[in-house]
Amino acid sequence: MSVEKTPVEDLTEEQAAAELAYLAAEIARHDELYHGHDAPEISDADYDALKRRNDAIEKRFPKLIRADSPSIRVGAAPLPTFAPITHARPMLSLDNTFSDDDVRDFVNSVYRFLGQLPDGSIAFTAEPKIDGLSMSIRYEHGQLVNAATRGDGTTGENVTENIKTIKEIPNGLPAGVPDVIEVRGEVYMRKSDFLALNAQMEAEGKQTYVNPRNTAAGSLRQLDARVTASRNLKFFAYAWGEMSEMPADTQMGMVEKFKEWGFPVNPLMKRLNSVDDIIDHYKQIGLKRPDLDYEIDGVVYKVDRLDLQGRLGFRSRSPRWATAHKFPAEQAFTHVERIDIQVGRTGALTPVARLTPVTVGGVVVTNATLHNEDYIKGIGNSGERIREEEHDIRIGDTVIVQRAGDVIPQVLDVVMEKRPPDAVPYEFPKKCPVCGSHAVREKNEKTGKLDSVTRCTGGFVCRAQAVEHLKHFVSRNAFDIEGLGSKQIDFFFESEDPALQVRTAPDIFTLKKRQEASPLTKLENIEGFGKVSVKKLFDAIDSRREIALHRFIYALGIRHIGETNAKLLARAYGTYEAFEKAMKEAADLSGDAWDDLNNIEGIGEVVARAIVEFFKEPRNVEVITRLLEEVTPQEAEQIAASGSPVAGKTVVFTGSLEKFTRDEAKARAESLGAKVAGSVSKKTDFVVAGPGAGSKLDKAREFGVQVMDEDEWLAFIGG
Repeated sequence: MSVEKTPVEDLTEEQAAAELAYLAAEIARHDELYHGHDAPEISDADYDALKRRNDAIEKRFPKLIRADSPSIRVGAAPLPTFAPITHARPMLSLDNTFSDDDVRDFVNSVYRFLGQLPDGSIAFTAEPKIDGLSMSIRYEHGQLVNAATRGDGTTGENVTENIKTIKEIPNGLPAGVPDVIEVRGEVYMRKSDFLALNAQMEAEGKQTYVNPRNTAAGSLRQLDARVTASRNLKFFAYAWGEMSEMPADTQMGMVEKFKEWGFPVNPLMKRLNSVDDIIDHYKQIGLKRPDLDYEIDGVVYKVDRLDLQGRLGFRSRSPRWATAHKFPAEQAFTHVERIDIQVGRTGALTPVARLTPVTVGGVVVTNATLHNEDYIKGIGNSGERIREEEHDIRIGDTVIVQRAGDVIPQVLDVVMEKRPPDAVPYEFPKKCPVCGSHAVREKNEKTGKLDSVTRCTGGFVCRAQAVEHLKHFVSRNAFDIEGLGSKQIDFFFESEDPALQVRTAPDIFTLKKRQEASPLTKLENIEGFGKVSVKKLFDAIDSRREIALHRFIYALGIRHIGETNAKLLARAYGTYEAFEKAMKEAADLSGDAWDDLNNIEGIGEVVARAIVEFFKEPRNVEVITRLLEEVTPQEAEQIAASGSPVAGKTVVFTGSLEKFTRDEAKARAESLGAKVAGSVSKKTDFVVAGPGAGSKLDKAREFGVQVMDEDEWLAFIGG
């Protein structure tokens, strides 16, 4: 599915729900690649386009906001390699702006929220946005006690010993500092150190690194802290978490305190009042960008006064008092040498342009995703042109590629003046290049429109789908079987020996038994393995014979079911038996089981249909039945409630609120762990009604939902 789709204002509710489901899954996948693996697949610009599209649809259809929406999610789950640390205060991300007008809108929104006219009385800080790894460092009684990555915003990875190797970060603070201090900032690698490291790796005949950000993240996640120490990482402090007392009352004052305590802070940070001055500072930093010895991808603006920050509060995943003004993506020219087709586990045929290597922003790029057949032709999903009509992408073309600090760029346009005379339009395959099965674009029965993705109809007959499904099954957020990586999956799948062959997930768990029964073929005697590694592999497989329910559901590879949706399903049904029974009962897309599935917050009709269709396929059920003979999904854990009486509850505000603005009410409720919804359903826990409340109040009474006025609500939550 391409980002270039029907204009948001023209979307039907059904189209919007379908696209939000896609965007939630796609953005979650890219978050996992970026935050969890330091291996992004798309540029910042492409990622930001996905987020903007999601936000625009949610703004028009607030009732369709999903529980797994990217607008309420931060980062990715922490790696299991390191012990988890729960942040005392969540580490949230920032909203992005991309133009001068966006910046003016942000400043005006601050004044509107606070009920003031934009007269320049509110000061903002502006500082470079460092392209590194977010870090929270905790001190108690002046001594460093732990350090954690951002992780998913709530829980991060304990990298304390590695952080201690960074010379710029003090192990102890001066006398007189508050008892508890959490200093937050960015760990990064200087460009000069990155180039020196790559030169060393090349001289030693080793693989070089892609960019400073990923290298810094990988260096910090070393199990051997001596490796981290050798990488000469750096740090800028700019924020804080828990503080037993505040030593300053402004953002600038806090950063100056950090400097007094021995932390490095960015010298380009300024305090400014007018929008024009803010934008001018952004442009000045942009001009200095090529000469800085560290990577930046924008400028961050924050309301300076901390009391105003408190009044402005937070949205679900970002503060209202801050935004990041991103720099434009970087571009270059190169040639399309060929177009290859990759087949994914869902059968999607994705075209990839193989490019003449070109350096864009200091990174050599050789590949670019072309998304789908229509994108190659320059056509959007609704038939609209996204490039000039003759600007289809052909082998041999000179193209403009764009990236913004990551690995795979976007092909923006074709330079027609340089098109070879013998270049012919690319013919998208009608058969799967892997198995030869028919490749089709499915038609949406309700809209009558073709899906943007071409899919192989071979199912598990298709080697690519079967292999990719196995790789998904053993991936980190699924069964996470150590020692069973991409290379090993390929080996076992290709083997014709019954004692070694792994073609479906249950085969993984019978491998040891088949090996023990085999009189001839012994895995330990095959090149690339060995007695010790084989024992570790079998131990790793056996250790996963019991598995969390959400991991089991995610591992099944159901279309649209990412890690977040798998958790929603696990919490809703509790056991795998209950989940499978309900999905089979919902087979005709009607009845109580179907309604219950659709009423799970975050699971819309598109996702629900995909789950039900998965369980209607006999081959899928047969594989799961065999798998359940080998593994046991555990019952789902229930979410632990905090001390707040509204933690985990759903609240709806309606009517004309008089004691606080709607934004302030929502921000306060969310800070206490509540979910604020825009409509009333049977799952709503509380409705707070001001004067003039209408249909929502009626619906609350109809469903028997507890209704409070503003005074009762304030008393209930503690003022």
